[in-house]
Amino acid sequence: MTTFGFDTPMERPRAGGRAAVFVPDPNAVEAVREALRNGSGMVGFGNPDRTVTIYFENNRFNDPALQPWQAKTFKSYSRMVELSPTVNKLTCAGENVVQIGFIEGSEILVRDMAKLRAWLTISGAADSMPDSAEIHA
Repeated sequence: MTTFGFDTPMERPRAGGRAAVFVPDPNAVEAVREALRNGSGMVGFGNPDRTVTIYFENNRFNDPALQPWQAKTFKSYSRMVELSPTVNKLTCAGENVVQIGFIEGSEILVRDMAKLRAWLTISGAADSMPDSAEIHA
């Protein structure tokens, strides 16, 4: 399976622009799996060298407002488009993640709910699963 393809955005979007939504590949390297935990919300874009840049939120401090997966995803997107300083950013080989959808401004479209559900279940965050594949902030 291709981890990212022709429809993956290939540059950092500006506010309101389109970015990819990712989950870790089940065979991701340990360092990536360790960084992306707790049902992280992950957004990003592809790079010309076939790596991906990912901004993520894993709610390390258990903020109740960041419990839903989509809240974590919107937080990650905000960091990315606002160029906010963060330690919740990584660049890795594209094989470590699978694109499951898109985020654009205040909307998320999940194209593969099964992969999202599997990721959240493995992470112990199944209760953060969105009700719908189309999410509006």
